[in-house]
Amino acid sequence: MSAVTTTITLIVMGLVVLVLIRGLFNMLKGGSGNTSNKLMQARLALQALAIALIMLTLWITGGGR
Repeated sequence: MSAVTTTITLIVMGLVVLVLIRGLFNMLKGGSGNTSNKLMQARLALQALAIALIMLTLWITGGGR
């Protein structure tokens, strides 16, 4: 079970990085403010999900005890 949560956590963390990079490119090219706002909201939601999954993984594995 811990391997599954670890894999899912890594995937979500990768998605956070991709959304962040896309938002930076949108800002650099002078893109729509609405798009930037939606990307920021998506990044925030993905970060919250990643933190929750990290905590779940630590709980399942015993937190290194």
